[in-house]
Amino acid sequence: MNILLDTHTALWWVNEHEKLSKKAQAILLDESNALYMSVASIWEIAIKISIGKLTGLNGGVRALMAAIDEMPVFLLPVEANHVELVERLPFIHRDPFDRLFVAIAKVESLTILTDDSNIRKYDVMHVW
Repeated sequence: MNILLDTHTALWWVNEHEKLSKKAQAILLDESNALYMSVASIWEIAIKISIGKLTGLNGGVRALMAAIDEMPVFLLPVEANHVELVERLPFIHRDPFDRLFVAIAKVESLTILTDDSNIRKYDVMHVW
């Protein structure tokens, strides 16, 4: 399976958080799955750290990038066709990053690994 990690999923994985479901843990550990993370997640995390909404990530984005380098995760750039699809998505989710993740998943034929109930309302493959 080709999996796009939602930002919270990646953070929970890095921090071994108890909110990560058993199924999500199994997907992350299954070496037959290809795991992807959007560079937009890194951007989102940087914003949240800078405004004080995200604490507990010692070393900030630099530490996260180092952790990602040690994981079997491919970083995806944000492409123009991803952004173009955001414009046509139904306005279900107010978070611009999550709307972008839906578009990326649709364009790249990825399944989003997310606990976000609003993302799961879109016509996009998802799992938790």
